[in-house]
Amino acid sequence: MTTGKSFEEVMQRFREITFHETFDMIVAIANGGIIPAAIINQRLNIEIQLLKINLRDPNQQPKYDSPKLVSPIDFDYKGKSILLVEDRIKTGATVQYAIELLQEAREIKIFAVNGKADYSLYNESCFRFPWII
Repeated sequence: MTTGKSFEEVMQRFREITFHETFDMIVAIANGGIIPAAIINQRLNIEIQLLKINLRDPNQQPKYDSPKLVSPIDFDYKGKSILLVEDRIKTGATVQYAIELLQEAREIKIFAVNGKADYSLYNESCFRFPWII
């Protein structure tokens, strides 16, 4: 993992991104997607929910063979337009699993701070997020 980016640099990217759809809700993949989702919600001001999925440990090493839902989905997403938020997309396995779980949504667009997504701030080698302690 390379060195980080400054908080101001990342926040500037958050300020500049343009969303081309209107979403009914933001769904953050917990835990990594929580802070980015909260930042986006400052702009969109819509319902925000957590999808508790785990694949990696705090050192970014795979904990399981495939992503696992670690807490039941306790919000109504059927027929809704969702912005699914993740901090980083490496293999895409977690996001793909989330899409399968939320398949009854009307539309799902993906946001990632870093990685290939419908909306992303960066798509480069791993770097440390400025909000990681």
